[in-house]
Amino acid sequence: MDKRVGVVGIVIENFESSVKVNDILHQYAHIIVGRMGIPYRERDISVISLIVDGTSDEISALTGKLGNITGINVKSAITKK
Repeated sequence: MDKRVGVVGIVIENFESSVKVNDILHQYAHIIVGRMGIPYRERDISVISLIVDGTSDEISALTGKLGNITGINVKSAITKK
């Protein structure tokens, strides 16, 4: 399967879920090219953006697992080729 480049946006509204998020990101470290995390204290949330390079299945599995965590919102955009 062809590899694709994409961006994944993660908004953490429940800080207790941060450990689960980091565990999943560690599992998918092989497709993560870059990561930027910003705590937005005024809003009591954190935002993480990822640059990923993997197959559609790998990226979908990553976002699917993250999206199943309570208090986490995830969106992704990937290249067509």
